[in-house]
Order: sequence, then C-alpha cells, then structure tokens
Amino acid sequence: MRTTKPDFRFAVPLAPWCEAWDDAAGMLRVTLGPLVDLAARLWLAQIFFVSGVLKTTTWVTTVYLYTAEHPVPGLDPTTAAVIGTGIELVCPVLLAFGLGTRLAALPLLLTAAFLQFTYRELTDHLWWMALLGLLVVRGAGPLSLDRMIAGHLAGSAIPGGALWLRLAGFLERWLAPVWMAMVRCGLVWVLWSAGFAQASAALQAVGAPLCLLLAIGLATRPAALLLALAGTLGLPETVALGDTVLRLLLLLTFAAQGAGQLSVDRAVMVPLFARLCPGLSGDPAWLADAPRVVIVGAGFGGLAAARALRHARARVTVVDRRNYHLFQPLLYQVATATLSPADIAVPIRTLLRDQPNCRVLMGRVSDVDTDGRAVVIGERRVPYDYLVLATGARHSYFGKDAWEPFAPGLKKIDDATAMRSRILAAFERAEASDDEAERRRQMTFVIVGGGPTGVELAGAIAELARQSLREEFRAADPRTARIILVQSAPRILPVLPESLSAAAARSLAALGVEVMVGARVEAIDEAGVTIGNQRIEARTVLWAAGVMASAAGRWLGAERDAAGRIVVGPDLCVPSRPGVFAIGDTAACNGADGRPLPGLAPVAKQQGEYVAQAIRAASEGRRAPGPFRYRDLGSMATIGRKAAVADLPGLRLSGAVAWWLWGLVHVAFLVDLRSRIAVMFDWFWSYLTYGRSTRLITGAEGGGD
Repeated sequence: MRTTKPDFRFAVPLAPWCEAWDDAAGMLRVTLGPLVDLAARLWLAQIFFVSGVLKTTTWVTTVYLYTAEHPVPGLDPTTAAVIGTGIELVCPVLLAFGLGTRLAALPLLLTAAFLQFTYRELTDHLWWMALLGLLVVRGAGPLSLDRMIAGHLAGSAIPGGALWLRLAGFLERWLAPVWMAMVRCGLVWVLWSAGFAQASAALQAVGAPLCLLLAIGLATRPAALLLALAGTLGLPETVALGDTVLRLLLLLTFAAQGAGQLSVDRAVMVPLFARLCPGLSGDPAWLADAPRVVIVGAGFGGLAAARALRHARARVTVVDRRNYHLFQPLLYQVATATLSPADIAVPIRTLLRDQPNCRVLMGRVSDVDTDGRAVVIGERRVPYDYLVLATGARHSYFGKDAWEPFAPGLKKIDDATAMRSRILAAFERAEASDDEAERRRQMTFVIVGGGPTGVELAGAIAELARQSLREEFRAADPRTARIILVQSAPRILPVLPESLSAAAARSLAALGVEVMVGARVEAIDEAGVTIGNQRIEARTVLWAAGVMASAAGRWLGAERDAAGRIVVGPDLCVPSRPGVFAIGDTAACNGADGRPLPGLAPVAKQQGEYVAQAIRAASEGRRAPGPFRYRDLGSMATIGRKAAVADLPGLRLSGAVAWWLWGLVHVAFLVDLRSRIAVMFDWFWSYLTYGRSTRLITGAEGGGD
C-alpha cells in the first residue's frame, strides 16, 4: 500500500488552503450540523403533529378524506383514519426527541409519499420526503436521545439492539449516499426550474454555477450556503418552490454535512487535498520521526496550541494533571450555584479525539530537563523537540499564605464547589442559630479583590441572597445578608475605563453590595477580616485579589517577574532555552504599549495559536512569524441580572446591552456544543425564575455521617 513519505516538506503552496478548507468544513459539521438536524426534526414534528391534532378535532371530516379524497387500498376508511392519525400524533413526538428516529421517520415518509402520489402533488411533500428520508438512512444528529444511547445499545437488554445497530450501519453505508445524491439533484431541479429560471438575469448568473456545483457535489458546502442566501433573499415565494423553511433546512443540511459519498468532493477533492496536505490523509506513516511537541497544561493557551497543530507534521502530547479543560471565566457561577461543574468542564480527550497526531497524558509535571530535552512526570520522562509551557496560575496572598484556609480563592472546580458549599452552608448555619449576632456574622460575606472575579462574585452572591433564597428560610432572612467588596486600588475594575468602573459600582450598590475602595486588608482569621483599623465579623471571606504563576519558571531556572511568570522574548520563546515556549499566565509578555499583557483567556488563546505557527515554521523549514502581537478585543465583566460593563474597541457599554453581549460572548467561547446548550438553558431558567439549579452542599461543609 502506498503511503505518504514522512519527509514531505510542504513544497505545495496550496497546503495551507487545504487545511483552512478542512477546518471550515469541520467547524460547519460540528457547530451547524447538530443545530440543523434538531431544527429539521422539530419543524417536521410540528407539521405532522398539528395535522394529527386537527384530524382528531374534525374526525368526521377526517374519515371522509380517507373515504373520498385519498382512500388506502385494502383498509376501510375508519381504520385508515385511525392509523394515519395515530402516526401523525405518535411519530412526531419521537422525532422531536430523537428517540427511535428511523422508526419514527419511516411511517411519516410513507405518509408523505402517499399524499404526494395519491392525493395532491406539492413541492412541500417532496421536501418532507427528502428530510424524512435523510433521517431514515442517517438517523438523528448529536442532539438526540438516539445518539446518547447508541453506544450502549448493543450490550443493553433491549431486544434486537445489536441487530438494530447493524441495520442502521447498513442504511448509513449503502443507502445514505444514494439518497443524498437523489436529494441533491431533486433540490437543484426544483430550485432552478421553479426559481432561478424565472428570476432576473443577474440572479440566474449567480444561481446557475451554484446549482451545477451542488448537483455534482463539488464545493458543496459553500455552494449550499450561497444558494441558501440567494434563495432566501432573491427568489420569490411561490407554491412551486414550497416552504421556505424546509428548503432552507435542506440546503443547510448539505452545507453542514457535505454532499455524501457519491460526489466529486468525496471522489476527487478529498484524495487531492490529502495529497496536497498529508496532514489530512490520516496516514500514520507520515508522522514517523516527526518532531515531538509537548504541551504542558490544557487551559485556553495549551488547547489552542494543540488544535493549531492539528495538520502539522508533529507528534503532539498534551500533559495536564486533570483530565478536563475548564472554562474559568464562568467558574464563579459554579461557586454561586448557577451552573454545574459539568457545564463548564469538558474532558480533554473529548476535545482532541479527532486529532490523530495528538495524545493526552494525565499527570503532574515535577520538572523539566532542558539538557536532556524531556518533561519529568513522576518516574516517567516524556522527550520533546519543542516544549510549550501553559501551566496557568494559582492564588497569591502576597506573602500572607496563612490567610488561605480562611479566605479561599477560585481557580479550579474543587475551589468552586468548596466555595459553593461554604456560601450555602453559611445561610444554613444562620437559620439554625438562635444568636442574632452569630446570625449576622454567618450572613456577612467579604470578597477581597475588585477585579472581574471579585465583582462577579459579589453580584452573584447578592442575587443569590436577595432573590433565589429569599422565601426559603424562616428564622434567618437572606435578604439582610451583608456583601462587602474590598479593593485596595482607588476603584474597582481598574483595567477598565473610569466611567465603566463607576457604572459597575452603581450596579453593585443597586444590588446592595458595599464597595470599599482604597482599603487594605490587614488580617484575616476564622472570625472575620480587619480592613485598615476596621474589624468586620464575617464567617465567609473569599479571595479574588491576586495570582501567582505556577512552578514552571523554577523547573527551567529561567528569569521570572515578581509574580513568578517566565520572562519571554517577542517570539514567546524562553531565552537560552531553545525550543521552549511559555504562554498565558505562565509568561511575562509585554504588549505593544510596553505594559505586561493581562492574564485573560483571549491572550492565552492567541499566544497558543502563535506558538503553534512558530513551531510549524521551524519544523517545516519556513520563515518564522514576526513578533507576537496581541489583538485586544476588549474586556467585560458582569455584575448581576441585566447589569454588565464592556470595553470594546471603539465602544463602551454598560447595563442590559452589555449584559446580553457578555452572555453571547461567553457562550460562544465555550469549547463544545453540549456546554453551550446546557449553559443557555440554565441561564434562561435562572433568568425567568431566579432559581439556582445546583444548590448542593457537599464535602466538609455538608457535615453528616
């Protein structure tokens, strides 16, 4: 068998374009595909279910239709009406949930075909048949119950589970390509004959090549997207074109999933791209003796670097002491019982499972042998040619480490769940106490640090106390809780413009949060906190004031700044350590203005992508990219319900508009579709009801036996 030569040196200049094309196709498949599948199932379900409900309410007319309009051969009208109505009431429900999708779609497909060929020919019937046929041969997408149970069906107690899986595989392998080719051609025929042929000459000039491309399955995804745009905006609404939504769903299906096996894309373009860019071929021989890239840390920076090396001739190893990637910007919402840890954490292996040149190791790095070019994990040594240190940061108490047991910080899931238990248990202890002074101490919360984390924590705790818990206690009144935000600087959110800091302070005050600026914490103990000369009795003190880089700088013996971050060069390389890079919170890197870049997720992601480019350039003998330049896309912070501030390039926002924008941006930055949907659902429920979905007290705070 022919294999790609391992020493291929990217002589073909089209390789980057092939990679970009493949990345775009993958993004459409992963992000658009599940949503289009769900939308198609729901749209078809409502069409048939509404029809079934109407038939039950006009039963005499329904029986008449099966008698005179479209009788079913071999069945009396009443029996046919019962069967047909039952199909339209039961199958759409299964279709909507994606349970037994193929079995539910098949009767509906037969119903659509029966109506088309025995009752009335309508383009809508053809669209029903096309979409239902795709569901029969391909099954439901990821957002379905079928996909959730498919992996366990063969070994389950469901009769014929293994047989059903084999049948589904047969349909997808042999019938799906044929059906998709038929649907493509039928869709193009209707679009042209009933739409573009009657349109203006300019629209015909656009539609003709796009229809041809879709029909033969060449550049299918962009052709389908452009046809969806042209067909929605340019074509008139006519009966011959059918339901616009159904037509759009069909086009978006091909945009997301591609043309299928029987297409020029699959027969010619995929092999051609694999030849031009061996990273797309999946040929393991191509990776033989490839450079070894070790990435320590699977945060935003490390994950961005690994993903950017997807098509590189490199053997990538991602090492992390945990098995999940954490979306830290929403960690405070776990701490305040709005989100579950699973909503903001995804297994690293899940995120990188489609990247054949990457493996994941779970372990704690204890040292780096720069002379032997190896990362030390316990007794194990992992050799590297290029090393990327993306180890993040931990809490810094500015030399007052004795405060940590009394003022926990927020950097990992364990911190968030412990903080959640600490906050909720304070209200429970206040309810159980008969001492009014102790009750006040229990319901006094002090947050040290007025950056984004501190501001968001203060606002979330205030909403929890004044809204979510207000009617659930009898002796203690959560609405009387005292939330104090302490900031040593003259204002909160000092990285934002002064006007936005003032807006954030006003929003916090509206929630009942006391903001103390220019105040320095002198002492923290189990009974409270001393701020200047003022003593505040508080059982719950939370730390959001500072961070310290990980031990990566000590592993290398490299130059570090006051926060322990490794001082790197303009190319993010560690001086005198060839092939070693530091990014994110691990690196001390100055921006274009000469000031250190902040420890934000966008900074780490851009640095990870840049380092991947530099590694590829070095390993492939190409010119190195220029110095790293951070593209500042702005900063945001949310204070509470419908209150946020946003400092964007050329635009400053506060209030409800900034809050909606903050939510959209954070949902978009979540790394997988399941997390986006779960977070949106929890936020929607919380917005409507003020409810908190994960008010669990676990661990030591929970007590018990």
